[in-house]
Amino acid sequence: MENVCTCSICPFEKHVTGLVAKIVENYHNIPKIHYLDRRFLPDRSDVVGVLDLMFPILYPGYHGRQDLTFNNVSFHVGELLTKLSHKLCLQINNALAYNIEPADGKIDEQKIRNEATTIALQFMYEIPNIRQMLRGDVEAAYEGDPAAVNIDEIILAYPGLLAITVHRIAHELYRLNVPLIPRIMSEHTHSITGIDIHPGATIGMNFFIDHGTGVVIGETTEIGDNVKLYQGVTLGAVSFPHDERGKIIRGEKRHPTLESDVTVYANATILGGETVIGKGSVVGANVFIASSVPPACTVSIKAPELKFKNRRAK
Repeated sequence: MENVCTCSICPFEKHVTGLVAKIVENYHNIPKIHYLDRRFLPDRSDVVGVLDLMFPILYPGYHGRQDLTFNNVSFHVGELLTKLSHKLCLQINNALAYNIEPADGKIDEQKIRNEATTIALQFMYEIPNIRQMLRGDVEAAYEGDPAAVNIDEIILAYPGLLAITVHRIAHELYRLNVPLIPRIMSEHTHSITGIDIHPGATIGMNFFIDHGTGVVIGETTEIGDNVKLYQGVTLGAVSFPHDERGKIIRGEKRHPTLESDVTVYANATILGGETVIGKGSVVGANVFIASSVPPACTVSIKAPELKFKNRRAK
């Protein structure tokens, strides 16, 4: 039974009407942080639920049901896809409607439902290709980390693989022009792993993030194949261009390009849309880069001078 204050001296009850009026008045006065008088918006918990359904499909036996065999997996995948289709169609429908909902609330709901269904099917047909990319990511993690005991440990425990898995999902939806949902997915995973990958970032095959905490990969970043990042790496924007009204110009290339076979060590910062790290280059720890690096180069900072003072009693 819900706990309700029944204390005779509790002052709350006589204040309810006045408090409600003040809060609702506040909604009128501060309109930008409420979502009233509108119908459509993706549900954050259901978007996370889409990820919960995707992981057993992408990694069968590792996530969800564990008694699977090739004799029963077809039924299991069919069941998951049915649940996924319902949840994904509804959330894509809400996202598309949100994006075009006019002030009078009148939209062609059937047209939006048809478009949402088409996009959901396109996405689900990409699942084998997503798994193909993830196989390379798992193998890159195993080959790149001597602490990895086996593939199972990587799939079950590595935050870098969790982050890139969600990115592969979110990026596909981003590529299909689905509003809001990809960003909800990426920020949900960011909160779990400490790895911040914008769903717009383009990432090639065999990608590995070692340790991962504090990694930031911006929206217009382009990453080639066989790239490895360590913790604390930032692939960011050097500045934000503004229009004549002082508003940020969106949609331009703001983040760097890392060509194939690049390694970037811990806490390095690489900024700018025109910055290209050439194929096969290595960026050392704590380096700050805002200009391009030729292929097959190593960039490092001069080692600091270390001073040792004997603290033993004389």
